Amino acid sequence: MTQRQKKELQKYQNCLPYVEVKDNNIEKALSLFKRKIKNSGLLKELRDREFYEKPSIKKRNKRKKRQLRVKYSD
Repeated sequence: MTQRQKKELQKYQNCLPYVEVKDNNIEKALSLFKRKIKNSGLLKELRDREFYEKPSIKKRNKRKKRQLRVKYSD
């Protein structure tokens, strides 16, 4: 890997989920990557942005989620 490639990689390493493959162990790297994606909340955000949702519907869904949290927190 050249210096330029390393510099480019470091630029994006802080803002995107990143996993380095070691010893050609792709399975382990893939599972690590999936875990990082899941923990970062990226998939949830993508699903939320998939379709446009009116602000009134957003409020309604937010209220429903809050009521469920209160109901099951006890």
